[in-house]
Amino acid sequence: MGDTRAGRAFIGSFTSAGGRGILAAMVDAGTGALTAGEATDAVADPSYLAAAGGTVLYAVSETADGAVAAFDIADGRFRPIGEPVSVEGEGPTHLTLAQGRLLTANYGSGSVSVLPLGPDGAPGAVAAVVPHEGRGPDPDRQTRPHAHQVLADPSGRWILAVDLGTDTVRSYAPDSATGGLTAHGRITLRPGTGPRHLAFHPGGHHAYVLGELEPTLTVCRWDDRAGVLEPVAECRVLPDGVEGPAYPSALVVAHDGTHVWAAVRGHDSIAVLDLDPTFEKAELATTVPCGGHWPRDLALDPTGRRLYAANERSGDVTWFHVDEETGIPQRAGSLPVPAPSCVVFA
Repeated sequence: MGDTRAGRAFIGSFTSAGGRGILAAMVDAGTGALTAGEATDAVADPSYLAAAGGTVLYAVSETADGAVAAFDIADGRFRPIGEPVSVEGEGPTHLTLAQGRLLTANYGSGSVSVLPLGPDGAPGAVAAVVPHEGRGPDPDRQTRPHAHQVLADPSGRWILAVDLGTDTVRSYAPDSATGGLTAHGRITLRPGTGPRHLAFHPGGHHAYVLGELEPTLTVCRWDDRAGVLEPVAECRVLPDGVEGPAYPSALVVAHDGTHVWAAVRGHDSIAVLDLDPTFEKAELATTVPCGGHWPRDLALDPTGRRLYAANERSGDVTWFHVDEETGIPQRAGSLPVPAPSCVVFA
């Protein structure tokens, strides 16, 4: 008999747009259904979350005076761990845990911040802020750097930052002496694509980069020994003949490495892409409605059998059962959540 224990999901939302902040939800193991639980608005606009096991939850505050906050969630409640800490950057949109540090991508100021973590998980004062430089061809969105995502590679040796404003992905090596980051390399994707989100293949040697300004997926090889990312192919995440407005937002790779899913705002769809046996060619198989409007985030549950779309403007989180053979999601239900921005599991 399968595991019937309920899991937990945490949903970030924009308090400035009527969201509740961070909502805890129980996840039915059999159906994937969400049931709303406790919420906290202790931090403004917690647009992205990261969980450290089932005990600590971190949130960015996507505000002009960007900050991060930590919560003890071990007993199912939100217990603040210390006070929110400034990231010394504007509008942080993403955060990640790597080598005992907390890192944020600061969209507004185009930088990456590194914060140490205390024994209790509390973030300390910023150890380093790494500014990006450059611009792209879009006169409205690429006049300066806009770091949108930061994450560790599967080997744990490298940190990658995706910059929408400069069409680049930059790699860094953690510096144990200073607590900061040492610049290692950068690749420039096709100008004007506006890379927003990167996801690694479970094999660890390929990565997929989703463009926001053009609805594209760029397939890359990843050399974890050299810390080098190499673009090898590109495909659209919209059907032929379909034009914008379309602003892709989030990317998920199947646990078995056979499919990639992308959320596309405006078109309000989830794109299903098939990967070939080399993992270096992606082909759009189909798109399905996201179940609402403006899917800002897309998350795969720990089993790999269900997808969750945070539909920001329609105010819901919709879940889908994924066909194991085709990868095509089938809508199964939704939970009303005002202005949701992300979903994580813990």
